[in-house]
Amino acid sequence: MNILVLGSGGREHAITWALAKSPRTESLYVAPGNGGTEGIALANGGASENVKVDQMDAQAVLDFVKEREIDLVVIGPEAPLVAGVADVLRDAGVLVYGPNAAEAQLEGSKAYAKRFMDRNNIPTAAYADFTEEAPAIAYVEEQGAPIVIKADGLAAGKGVVVAETLEDAKDAVHACFDGAFGEAGSSVVIEECMRGPECSMLSFVTGSKSFPMAPSQDHKRAYDGDTGPNTGGMGVYSPVPIVTDDEMATMVEIMDRAAAAIPDYKGTLYGGFMLTPAGPKIVEFNVRFGDPETQVVLPRLDTDLVDVMEAVAKGDADAIDLDWLDSWAVCVVLASDGYPGDYEKGKIIRGVEDAEALEGVTVFHAGTTHNTEGELVTSGGRVLNVVALGDTFEAARDKAYEACDLIEFDGKQLRHDIGLKALLGRDSWK
Repeated sequence: MNILVLGSGGREHAITWALAKSPRTESLYVAPGNGGTEGIALANGGASENVKVDQMDAQAVLDFVKEREIDLVVIGPEAPLVAGVADVLRDAGVLVYGPNAAEAQLEGSKAYAKRFMDRNNIPTAAYADFTEEAPAIAYVEEQGAPIVIKADGLAAGKGVVVAETLEDAKDAVHACFDGAFGEAGSSVVIEECMRGPECSMLSFVTGSKSFPMAPSQDHKRAYDGDTGPNTGGMGVYSPVPIVTDDEMATMVEIMDRAAAAIPDYKGTLYGGFMLTPAGPKIVEFNVRFGDPETQVVLPRLDTDLVDVMEAVAKGDADAIDLDWLDSWAVCVVLASDGYPGDYEKGKIIRGVEDAEALEGVTVFHAGTTHNTEGELVTSGGRVLNVVALGDTFEAARDKAYEACDLIEFDGKQLRHDIGLKALLGRDSWK
């Protein structure tokens, strides 16, 4: 197959890497890609190629698809899905992995998603949504703190504030309506503050059926000890040892219920769960692979990803049969100094090849590119995703940090406690 992947992050590198392993992949393009998605070896002896196609321009994507005779388009990020790129391609008869714009509102609007959960009896936090600041402030004062403030629209994973005080909550509401998150904050969802460990379950969804992937657990805060601002994710591991059999069964049932309510959906559905004392509840749905969750889930997938994505895109649920490696995966994100705030770009990166020389280690690129001298340099906030597989959680974690020590760039920022709570057990989350 000739395949086009849209996106430029660590998620897209992981997807490209997995697709490249398939003997069915004849040519593989990434638009726009990053410093790691260019030149991945294909099973047929070719290599992946970055292309300058605007992933948000549906017509430009369609033109490229026709020019290169693309058989399958895989849409990585949420923005082109919400913008309806999949709709334009499907209308032209192109096979697409990723939901249509209407279905993508499950991520594009948190208020829409909450109403979807209400209709389908999916457990989630109590909430209210607002389009004006004054009633939102009044609601916060009525409910008290702690409380969660969310920009309704897409905010690159940063439009959520868990406010421990009323003052912080009011400030967060004001920031949304004052334009801190652009149009995403013109509507605000305010939720009760659920307590408990978080974990994610991604599912391949097609034909009203859910095919769950291995669960994973992300670390959203920027700094050690779960302190600092929210980020797009600073590290993740899979599977999740603190999840009980009963909790796993409940999460699977919730994903099944969601899939049954979206019969035309063809793509990945991401369930972000809180493991509350009352059982797992949905924090949010995303309509694509998680980032960095994908970086630990796909390396454990022992089924040809091309086969799976083709079956999903065709709506052929009967053709899907997933196998998983019996291993642990740990990912540590290397970020630019200052992330998730302001940061500098263009810092030379060294040591990636040394890190990948370690057994079981793969480095997925996120914010990287090559400068005019051909050197690998930083180009984003989250720069690299250092992933290690191991026979035990401890072995995978130790190998991931060993690999991180081999990579250097000015301002390298990372958390040193990824997975520690899982090693310490459930009580460490209280």
